[in-house]
Amino acid sequence: MAKNTNIRISLPAVCFVWQIAMIILFGVFIRYDEESDTHWIEHRRKKNISTNLENDFYYRYPSFQDVHVMIFVGFGFLMTFLKRYSFGGVGFNFLIAAFGIQWALLMQGWFHHLDEHDWKIKIGVENLINADFCVASCLIAYGACLGKVSPVQLMVLTLFGVTLFAVEEYIILELLHAKDAGGSMVIHTFGAYYGLTISWVLYRPLLSQSKHLQGSVYHSDVFAMIGTLFLWMYWPSFNSAIADHGDGQHRAVINTYLALASSVLTTFAISSISQNNGKLDMVHIQNATLAGGVAMGTASEFMITPYGSLIVGFCSGIVSTFGYLFLTPFMEKTLKIQDTCGIHNLHAMPGVIGGIVGAITAASASESVYGQEGLINTFDFKDAVANRTVNIQGGYQAAALFVAIAFGLVGGALVGGILKLPIWGDPADVNCFDDDVYWEVIVCAICNKYKITEITKFLIISCKYFL
Repeated sequence: MAKNTNIRISLPAVCFVWQIAMIILFGVFIRYDEESDTHWIEHRRKKNISTNLENDFYYRYPSFQDVHVMIFVGFGFLMTFLKRYSFGGVGFNFLIAAFGIQWALLMQGWFHHLDEHDWKIKIGVENLINADFCVASCLIAYGACLGKVSPVQLMVLTLFGVTLFAVEEYIILELLHAKDAGGSMVIHTFGAYYGLTISWVLYRPLLSQSKHLQGSVYHSDVFAMIGTLFLWMYWPSFNSAIADHGDGQHRAVINTYLALASSVLTTFAISSISQNNGKLDMVHIQNATLAGGVAMGTASEFMITPYGSLIVGFCSGIVSTFGYLFLTPFMEKTLKIQDTCGIHNLHAMPGVIGGIVGAITAASASESVYGQEGLINTFDFKDAVANRTVNIQGGYQAAALFVAIAFGLVGGALVGGILKLPIWGDPADVNCFDDDVYWEVIVCAICNKYKITEITKFLIISCKYFL
């Protein structure tokens, strides 16, 4: 059935109206916090802070910069693997991330940072990091729907995704008091099941009509590998960005660094052994090599030990690669879940592994390993949870994992139902995975395989020469 994919009215309307709404809401609620306000000098004097270098900016900004690159470059280029959907992969990633960080500052602010005296949200550099984390869950969800939805649908997905994330995050971190510095549960597990459920609701029975566009070509895989390398290099910053200053942040970097390295070797091993000729599959290398970073998120600042980090990366690399080999085809054929990027293998399963590892590591913590003060500092056993034991903490960590899954499944079903309405300008089954639906592109009339811009028209002449 033919569909109207003209978004000339709907996309500008959504972008303009929602951006104006952001301006109004920011004007009403958002203010600088004490470390970014001009009253910082008075705050320094009051708190007896000797130098500007004690400002949180100097501690957090390097990590913020790394996380920001992951969101806009890492995730964006990782989604350019489709042969004719590179513009949509990196471009729509840019769009929803830019909107999502604004909405996230408001939603997370209302739940975590609302000043009871003046009812304002005070933001600083750590808020920017948390907003990027929130957006990451929506970008993960986008991965399941890549090439099959319109940009207007993606904006709606992000609007509700950020809202659900803020509520889920509040329950897990504030009410359950679970620890999840790198977001194995809060970000990856929630985002993956949110996206998978939406994809299930939006199931396309005739998607095989676009099967010829669902694969990659040499250059698209190279661009996607750029995204992989950016994510891989900066993932230690992602998992440590909001960890406690000092030993917690230091430990999170080490643990993530080792888990990532370990998952690379196991991914290469399983990818090679799974083929009769021993050749490697670029899909595995682009994705499963990152599974160690996902799985190490929850326990990143715990005393899991360096060899424990290697074990986590070892196992997650194996599980993720086998997921691409066996689970993705099974899910599409049997469960009717069309997972374009394989987020179930990169984010859902490693995220669950991370939640389980975090619960076990927390429950097995002891004063002999952490020290009395170290145990209190690592798990924040203060105030309302001052009397909590490590066994109880392990139970709450496990409960947090179920909360993340539940929010992803229920929220995804509700949002998927909204996105299924025939008003969003989504492409027909035969036009999925094709940039030509929403982008101005030029198709090479000779090879009909690579789309190029006006600036590179001369490549068409090259096609004639080589053919």
